[in-house]
Amino acid sequence: MVSSSHEALHRIFQKDTTLLIRALQRLLHIPFPKPREIAILNADLTEIEPVERRVDTLLRVDTDDGNYLLVIESQGKKAETKRGSWAYYLSYLYEKYRCEPILIVLSQSSATARWAAQPIRFGLPGWPSLTVRPIVLGPDNVPVIADEKEAVRDVSLALFSAITHGRGPGVTGILKSLAAALDTIDSESAAVFAQLTLSGLVDPQARKIWRDLMAPVNYFFRHPVAERVRDEGRVQDRAEVVLQILEWRGIPVPDSVRKRVSSCSDWEQLKVWSERAVHANEASDLFAPE
Repeated sequence: MVSSSHEALHRIFQKDTTLLIRALQRLLHIPFPKPREIAILNADLTEIEPVERRVDTLLRVDTDDGNYLLVIESQGKKAETKRGSWAYYLSYLYEKYRCEPILIVLSQSSATARWAAQPIRFGLPGWPSLTVRPIVLGPDNVPVIADEKEAVRDVSLALFSAITHGRGPGVTGILKSLAAALDTIDSESAAVFAQLTLSGLVDPQARKIWRDLMAPVNYFFRHPVAERVRDEGRVQDRAEVVLQILEWRGIPVPDSVRKRVSSCSDWEQLKVWSERAVHANEASDLFAPE
């Protein structure tokens, strides 16, 4: 199951869809064309065959110079299986949308970021048939934003900086600057950003610092939008638990069952299904009448 920090790292770019363009231009000096329109696309890449493939966040960016797909992957550790998955994602998405796909990997680990940045080549030595060159954003190229004025200028980037550098020695200054910057934006966005920060921080001490900073203004966490972010995360986790129990027990999960469980937003119903999954003989037993 993916962690909350994994989800927060890429969900920033769903909340502020232009942040990634700014990061590519400012941090990596990539001359990305000025966006005309940006749309969040369905991240499910599953085909008819019962093999589920899903990217973390998928954005379509239309510009005057062409249209692009930003394939955003949050990577917590090295995983050699990603070599094949990432190549598949890009090929599949190009075939489906006929847009230039761009793989962007996000990581809170310098070692993982360096691993992810290595070109992926398939074919003969010196004559690859396919080469994948990920663009990577991690601790080595994401700035440490510990200055309040800088955080206010780009609150989304300050949030990204806080999550990326949440394990470092300067995390207190980073989080204090972010907390001050949240007070300068609308309460709804501040509520979401505050919750994403808490979800994205993996270090317990950093999480405590953030909770303490938010204590005087904890209306952020009581805000209906922040509560919805938390609830969506809890429901998604519970749905994953139901499906994983079945898979761990070796019970095949048809697409129809997976879709029904994944789309359920009723916490109590998912709890019932998770209990049934422990004893079910087949996936459809989840939905048996009382």
